[in-house]
Order: sequence, then structure tokens, then C-alpha cells
Amino acid sequence: MELLELIPSVDYSVAIELCAPGARKRCRAIEEIVVLFAVIGFGLILGKISIRGISLGSSGVIFAGLLAGHWGYQVEPEAGLAGVVLFIYCLGIGAGPSFLQMFLNRGKALVLLAGVMMSSALLAVWLMGRLFKLSPDLASGLFAGALTSTPALAAATEKLPAGSDVAVGFGIAYPFGVIGVILFIQILPRWFPGGIDKALSESTAARGEIIREVVEVQNRNLVGKRLRDVTILAKSNCQVSRLIVNGQPRPIPKEFQLELGQLLLVIGRTGQIETVMEALGTRCPDAQYVLDVERQRRDIVITSKEVVGRTLKDLHFRSRFGVTIARITRQNIEFVPGSEQSLHYGDILRAVGEPEDLERFATAVGHRARTADETDLIILAGGLILGMILGRLSVSLGSQSFSLGMAGGPLLVGLLMGHFGQFGGLSVQMPRAGRLLLSELGLTVFLAQAGCQAGGNFVEVVRANGLTMCLAAAVVVMVALLSGLLAARYWLRLNLLETAGGLCGAMTSTPGLGAVTSAIDSSEPATSYATVYPVALVLVTLLTPILIALL
Repeated sequence: MELLELIPSVDYSVAIELCAPGARKRCRAIEEIVVLFAVIGFGLILGKISIRGISLGSSGVIFAGLLAGHWGYQVEPEAGLAGVVLFIYCLGIGAGPSFLQMFLNRGKALVLLAGVMMSSALLAVWLMGRLFKLSPDLASGLFAGALTSTPALAAATEKLPAGSDVAVGFGIAYPFGVIGVILFIQILPRWFPGGIDKALSESTAARGEIIREVVEVQNRNLVGKRLRDVTILAKSNCQVSRLIVNGQPRPIPKEFQLELGQLLLVIGRTGQIETVMEALGTRCPDAQYVLDVERQRRDIVITSKEVVGRTLKDLHFRSRFGVTIARITRQNIEFVPGSEQSLHYGDILRAVGEPEDLERFATAVGHRARTADETDLIILAGGLILGMILGRLSVSLGSQSFSLGMAGGPLLVGLLMGHFGQFGGLSVQMPRAGRLLLSELGLTVFLAQAGCQAGGNFVEVVRANGLTMCLAAAVVVMVALLSGLLAARYWLRLNLLETAGGLCGAMTSTPGLGAVTSAIDSSEPATSYATVYPVALVLVTLLTPILIALL
């Protein structure tokens, strides 16, 4: 570095050549690090620029990388590979808790929608590739860009040799994917009789919201019973959290028994709480009460091995400590627990009780507030390693060899870990803020490296294939959207709100979802998007290697 200070007028690359071999290597490493973070910074600034509500977001990094690569700057491929693994694994962790539940309970039709759109897009890219004689790297980049899918780009990059033009194809097709979805969403209501107003009136999106209701006990068959002996409460995910006396909500006492005329504060989700209220007595919508949340409620984090893995029914928290578990937050998902709900390490329990009882309860379950904000780096490293090992395993299908790759392996492991939450006494707890930071860091590092790698011959490729690629990208986007619309409208019989969210989810288009939610005051499109999005990520990651093999 002393040499660089003595010759400030010399070009930086020349100064590197004048350094001793060891110092030269260090200077190159510093240059690559500076380039990496400069590309990320300028790319994110570019991604924040919004024109009529359309912005590139994190994908702006790849355009900054293309520019840097055109000027001759490069980032080591190992950095991009590390970014891919980190990004995909965190994506799986985030989608895992809701993926299987949505897949089984809510999303069969929406999953079919994703399958139809992905298959149509794959077929369209294959035909465009054959028609215009596109190379496998350009075609796979076209597939990823048209679907605005960075996991597909990651899967293609990992499958193709170094120096491929996959990022070039992605960069050309991506704007068509973003703008095409947003424009298509604008005309979507015309395909549904009654449009948005009718869809909103028929929407059931409000069902499932966690609410409180006051109920007066009028069922004589329940007199003298303990709450744990009420069958309907044991079978539903609802809790009686407080007893209202003289307008004052009080925690349920240890030896509480039901009596006629008691006013109970019941918490649960719409769709379940109605049945519980009917079994107990009569709803009292005009009951007045003020919750003492400062003294009688506390969020407590589970760490004790004595309670992890056991159910609320077995633990008898109310009779032992005089507290009621009103809600549980696990992997950033909040729900009202049933009696058969087992506890996981790192669960955040919303406990209701008297201050002294809450204190005893917190001590017994090993409350440590920091646990909710901590990430076990050993588990994180183990999951990443397991995902990479799984991604390297290959299966032979005739003359073709198939593997999940460095995108599919970490994604599958992340989904499984996110779904189960813990393995034995080990927790995969990852706070949302930490997970989003690692995911964004991994994504931007990968995009920066991919863009720099492709930027060297970007201009030449665009000159040779630019018009062809633009036409192919527009065709692929329209084929995917139209096939999805026709399937949703005439085969799957989805309503407008489900279709809008499903189309955006299958195209992995967050800007498209933003356009929907800004125009429609309903949470149903976001629910459909959340159902389809993880499925689309899995499908696009698995289909990309198949596309490359077919070309």
C-alpha cells in the first residue's frame, strides 16, 4: 500500500501490477470487494427508482453488474455461489412454516394454477429457443427473466459453465416480466362479471382473523366443569383468556369452574370462535371492559427442556401457575393454540395471569427474551452444508442425470427446517429481520457476481440477439399469463381476487402484487400470492435444469 501512496497518478490496475506477488494478490482481493459492494450499492439505488409505480427492486443490482462487467470489473464466482446458497436457504426457512399447511388446506387449485403457468412458460421458451436457435444459457435466462425469478437464474447459473450468457438473457427478459404482469393485472377485472366490486362483496378474506368476543355462560350442562373438560374448547383453537367481573377482566383462577351468568373473554379465529360461543352461551357484543395488558399479560419465550416438545394439555399451565396461553408466535406466524398444541424451543407465548403468577411461570419455562432475536449459527451452518450436499447428489433418468443443484438443495432443506421448526432439542429459529438481511445479502451478492460475469460480452450478445430476445420474452410472458387466466377462470373456478394473487405468485412478481393490493382493499390476493409463491419457487428451480437438458 506504501507504493500506491507514492504513485497516486498511476492507474490502480497498474499499481497492482507493480506490487510484490503477495501484495498484488491482496490488492486484487480488495479491488474485487470494493467492486462487489459498489455494484450492490448502485444497483439498489437503481432499484429504488420508481416510474409509475414500477421499480426493479433488488434486481437493479444485476443491471449495475452488467455495466461493471462491461467496463472490465469482475467478482469471484465463489462469492456468487455463496450468495445463491444463503439466499435460497433463507427463502426456504421463511416459506417453510406456511408452505405445507397452505398446500394441503388452501392451495390445491392455486398450486394447479402455478403448475399450468410454469409448464406453459417452459413450453414457450423451448419453442422460442428452437425457433430462434437460442443457446441454452440465453434460453434459461429468458425463462428466469420472463418469470422475474432470481431462484431460476441461480439454478441456471449453477448448472451452466462459467462465462455463460444466462444473466444477459435474464436482463433482457426481466423488464417484460415486470411490466407485463402489472399491465395484465389492470385488464384482469374485465374477464370477471361484476369486476372488483362483486369480488369484494363475495370475499371471505376476513375469515381467519384472530378476534376477541365476550360470551355469557348459559349452557346448564357446563355448570361445575373446568375449562379443560369442555370438549369444544379442547377440539378448537380457541382460548378463554379472562373472566369479566364488574367490568374488569381478570385472569382465569387456578380452580376456576363454569357457572351460569359468567362473562368470559374468548379469543380465537373467525370460523371457529362462533361454534365455541354457541356451545358456551350467548355473545355479548355490548359488554364494556378495559384490558390490563401491562400487568396481566406478558410475552414469554420458551427455552426450558422440561416443556419443549410437550403439549399444553400435558403441562397444565392454568392449574399449576394460574396462567392462560392466549396466543403463540412461531417463526413469525401468530396463532391461537389448542390443547394438543406442542411447544417448540423459541416459541413466544402470550401468557395471561396475575403478575406474580406470570413471574413464576416465566422462571419455570426458562424465559430468556434474547432467544426470540437470536439465530443459532451452528444450525444455520449445518443447514447450509446439508443443503449443498443434497444439491450435489444426482439421480440418473435414462441417459439424463438430474440433481437439485445449489439452488434446489438448500431450498428443500430450508423448507423442511422452516416447516418443522426444530429437530429434537435443536431449534432453527431465525428472527425475521435476520432472515431478511441474510436473504437480501445473499441475493445481491449473487446478482452482482452474475451481472459482472455476463457484462463482458453483454453488448455483443444484445447486438446479435436483442430484438429476437425481446420478442421471445414478450411471447413467454403473455403465454404464461393467458394460460393462467384461462385455467383459473374456466377450469379451477377461482374468483377475481384469488386469480390476481395467484397470477402474481406464479410469476413471482412482487411489483405485480403491489399493483393489486394498491387497487383492491382486501387481503385475499396476498393470501393467494403467499400460497402460490413458494410452490412457484420450487417448480421454477426444478424446471430450469430440465429446460437446459432439453435444449
